[in-house]
Amino acid sequence: MSRIGKNPVEFASDITVAANGNVITFTKGKTSVDLDTKGYVTFEIEGNTLTFKNLSDSREDRAFWGTFRALAQNIVTGLTTGYQKQLEINGVGYRAAVKGKTLNLQLGFSHDIDYPLPEGLEASVEKNVITLKSHDKQMLGQVAAEIRSFRPPEPYKGKGVKYIDEHIVRKAGKTAKK
Repeated sequence: MSRIGKNPVEFASDITVAANGNVITFTKGKTSVDLDTKGYVTFEIEGNTLTFKNLSDSREDRAFWGTFRALAQNIVTGLTTGYQKQLEINGVGYRAAVKGKTLNLQLGFSHDIDYPLPEGLEASVEKNVITLKSHDKQMLGQVAAEIRSFRPPEPYKGKGVKYIDEHIVRKAGKTAKK
């Protein structure tokens, strides 16, 4: 039995939730997000709550029940407060700058990396910290992972791009023979 699926998703009155077949549409202001359940679960919208029900008691249906409830909660949280990730750049000469809808990264390669920011994502840079903000949790995590993949932190000096709360396990370097 899914404990997550049992909980209703509560949303504020400024968020409009509409159903069209298997698709749930969440709207706040000009921002609209769709969640396609693909018929794996049933749902009911009553006032300011959204509840999900599984189709049967099979293991797969119970998994979808909790998954779609969590996805709906992530959409509501994204529309109300939003999500944020911070990346830290460590290394001599490593820099980042935002130019319009492009993130310019200088990470020790012979060329700069120009990363086009997707629609609905804001980026800002202060010193060596890149702050990414979005209402879409999945897109935010994907973009942060792609930026980190350009120069992952290395274990000897910790140079590279890392999440702000990430801990890098350091290795000891070579020691001279005596």
